Amino acid sequence: MASIRRTLSPYHDRPYQNGEDPYSPKLFPSSKYSSPLQDFAARFRRFLGYPPRKGQHGWRRAFYRCLFFFFLGFLLGLVPFGHVDGDDIRAQSHDFFEIKPPLLNVHQNDLFLAHQREASDDRVLVGEVSLGERVRSDLVPRKQLIVVTPTYGRALQAYFLNRLGQVLLLVPPPLLWIVVETKAASMETAEILRKTGVMYRHLVCAHNSTHVKDRGVHQRNTALDHIERHRLDGIVYFADDDNMYSLDLFQSLRGISRFGTWPVAMVEQSKNKAILEGPVCNGSQVVGWHTNEKSKRLRRFHVDMSGFAFNSTILWDPKRWRRPTSVPIRQLDTVKEGFQETTFMQQVVEDETQMEGTPPGCSRIINWHLHMEARHIAYPRRWLLQKNLNVVLPIN
Repeated sequence: MASIRRTLSPYHDRPYQNGEDPYSPKLFPSSKYSSPLQDFAARFRRFLGYPPRKGQHGWRRAFYRCLFFFFLGFLLGLVPFGHVDGDDIRAQSHDFFEIKPPLLNVHQNDLFLAHQREASDDRVLVGEVSLGERVRSDLVPRKQLIVVTPTYGRALQAYFLNRLGQVLLLVPPPLLWIVVETKAASMETAEILRKTGVMYRHLVCAHNSTHVKDRGVHQRNTALDHIERHRLDGIVYFADDDNMYSLDLFQSLRGISRFGTWPVAMVEQSKNKAILEGPVCNGSQVVGWHTNEKSKRLRRFHVDMSGFAFNSTILWDPKRWRRPTSVPIRQLDTVKEGFQETTFMQQVVEDETQMEGTPPGCSRIINWHLHMEARHIAYPRRWLLQKNLNVVLPIN
């Protein structure tokens, strides 16, 4: 019977370095004898995405890893890393919307007095407080001006409308220009109004009247009907297109609460002299009237059509002003020429105590009523020349 004999290693009795056994776990490491540090390093390498061993599913590990980092980032986003006080947020918001006045508008005397007061009793600078109040006062909305202008086709119509439109363009908004024509709205007037750049409404008076006096009365009544029907809120002012106006006039109109009046300089139709017509004021109180014509001394109020303005709510809100009647306020065409103003004013106010003189003292002339009508003068239809001149001069 054959036997298998196992040969012994000739190096069996050879001592190894450091006295270790050849089958020591340190020489032949395995999972059974691996240290915790090596096991953690191996797992971390697999977690970082190194290629897995054969037979393992790498896509599952990648999916779980992305899911883990997603939830980790979501939780970190919910963690409050700092404390934000609500008072600080409100303070920052107030600082953002606060209108700070420029330092250039502060006078040196105001700054000097403010520094003296601050050094004495540690108060807030007076100059800054006054500027803050000034800025807040500028934020008050302006009253709307409703300027009513009756017009008709004549030689100087385009000149008058363009001149008045340029003046109204310089007035700070809001301003509404109501232009009233008779019979039909002409294309020439509509084109002029569009080019002025002023907010306007182009109305047509359906009442057919050939007399100059009655025509203006009906045109203004058409504008009053429009204001009352649409309940326009503002200061109504009758501004004829042939008068001359200053910007101070429109600025003073916004200070009227109910009814305001002022003196008007007029040139007589004979154009020989200038006269003054309007109120005599003690401050803002009306105490008398300027008048120079004997035929008009029977009037109750001596004022020109362009020498007064009133609040539009008087037309459509009689309860606010305690009017005794709700009859519409209109100009009358049954009275003599020159009495349309006083009869209209008697419907708006009872006496001078309900009037406001402007400017204070009524000592300044802020508009002129000129008689510059050019009658019996033909002008080109639609402002176009139908044919050239018959005479041709050679150019030397």
